[in-house]
Amino acid sequence: MEIATVAPPLSAATLPSSHYLNNEYGIKSWLLTQDHKRIAILYLLTTLFFFMIGGCAAALIRLELLTPAGDLVAADTYNKLFSIHGIIMVFFFLVPIAPAVFGNFLIPLMIGARDVALPRINLLSWYLFVLGGCFELYMMIFGGVDTGWTFTTPLSTHYVNTHVIGAAMGIFIAGFSSILTGLNFIVTIHKMRAPGMTWFRLPLFIWSYYATAIIFILATPVIAMAMVLIVLERVTGIGVFDPTKGGDPLLFQHLFWFYSHPAVYVMILPGMGIVSEVIACFCRKRVFGYTAVAFSSVAIAVFSFFVWAHHMFIMGISNYSALVFSMMSMLVAVPSAIKVFNWAMTMYKGSIHFDTPMLYTLGFLGLFTMGGLTGVFLATLGLDIHLTETYFIVAHFHYVMVGGMVSAIMAGLHFWWPKITGRMYPEHLGRLAAVILFIGFNLTFFPQFILGYLGMPRRYWSYPPEFQVLNVFSSAGATILAVGYLLPILYLVWSLKYGKIAGPNPWQAAGLEWTVSSPPPAENFAHPPIVDFEAYDYERLGSSIEVGG
Repeated sequence: MEIATVAPPLSAATLPSSHYLNNEYGIKSWLLTQDHKRIAILYLLTTLFFFMIGGCAAALIRLELLTPAGDLVAADTYNKLFSIHGIIMVFFFLVPIAPAVFGNFLIPLMIGARDVALPRINLLSWYLFVLGGCFELYMMIFGGVDTGWTFTTPLSTHYVNTHVIGAAMGIFIAGFSSILTGLNFIVTIHKMRAPGMTWFRLPLFIWSYYATAIIFILATPVIAMAMVLIVLERVTGIGVFDPTKGGDPLLFQHLFWFYSHPAVYVMILPGMGIVSEVIACFCRKRVFGYTAVAFSSVAIAVFSFFVWAHHMFIMGISNYSALVFSMMSMLVAVPSAIKVFNWAMTMYKGSIHFDTPMLYTLGFLGLFTMGGLTGVFLATLGLDIHLTETYFIVAHFHYVMVGGMVSAIMAGLHFWWPKITGRMYPEHLGRLAAVILFIGFNLTFFPQFILGYLGMPRRYWSYPPEFQVLNVFSSAGATILAVGYLLPILYLVWSLKYGKIAGPNPWQAAGLEWTVSSPPPAENFAHPPIVDFEAYDYERLGSSIEVGG
């Protein structure tokens, strides 16, 4: 895109004298900041903290499953471990990290705005997220919860259960954080675009985050109501979901999955936006079929609200409704496939550079495609009856959410790390980490497809000895996967002090965020930029990439 008013180019030899990181000093300046970039950093630190908690729980699960007998932790402790792992990873890492971190940092920069539309609301959303996380920490410290991340009723409404109220209230509060973030994004994208930044000049990143914001606002209140009803039933004894009190457990399944299936796209749509930016940059081409990719994001958001009951095929819904939801579940794969095919066409005859962000992106394409195709299996009624509640479900979910989404997050983090910090990371270590993550992930979760097809149920503390070999492979892969996660943390932290100074645009990328200094100034743009060219105009920039690592 052509910019009529841009910041003057800076020397790659020095950092800018003033930027958002050194604009003010002290803890108070961070805790009371209204700068969207600083709030993004706060979200990054808190979501990584919760990721480490969820990762530790996952490590204990895999250690327990090394042997068929339950000999590491007690059965009720194992239940709490997979419940904590799921709750923390879904609600406090996967759902918030991409929108709250990359969305907060990049949306104003990409559309030529000086900040989000509602900066005080933006800071409030982070505080609500932290408050919700404190409830989850309380739950873990004082006994945990053993309902699984799905809060299955009537188990979650039974009085002898563990700290369900604390866990439910944490999710309820964090839900308001998501709603405020979605509201802020929608208002910002509608009202704060630079002159000339029409809808079809927007980066595809913005389209994906706009669709994500729609899901935040429409779906999150439903899970909030479900959590409130669980708490009311436990506190007052009224019958909402417990059939012994006149309640209906199937009602909870409808409420929970009406939110939780769109939440899958809350997790994956931002990753798709990241992938579009990375592929365009490292192939030096405009994304093939820009309009189709843009509208496919909106289509995914719309279709996601009509497929929730494919999680309920064995739960007592009618055969006719199961047939309808099966068909809708297959239809939602169409806009996702449009994206994958268009990304492939973008790479076709492109000048591809296999730097770290691109390697993570290629990993995303492979893992997400595998996860999406197995989702079609699960949308098929006959196969779903056989595979539901087995490790096939675990593998499918992790291929999409962990393999796909985390690969996209890592691609985005490495792509915009020079912009966020002003420093480059060691490129050779970045490439090594991308390969390790891909190998470790497949070794961890591909055996679980086989385990599930052979009939091993998920969430079991012990299992028949004939499943041990595949479980050992899976646990060994988890060790390699952990290395793939820890290595980037080490070299990215190292780069904060010792990394090569990046300059404004080390990748020679097309986008407004690359026209300002690295790190960006507190006010983003000294003057509002004027946009009069299409997005991804790499012909204007030339075909070479100057690698900064």
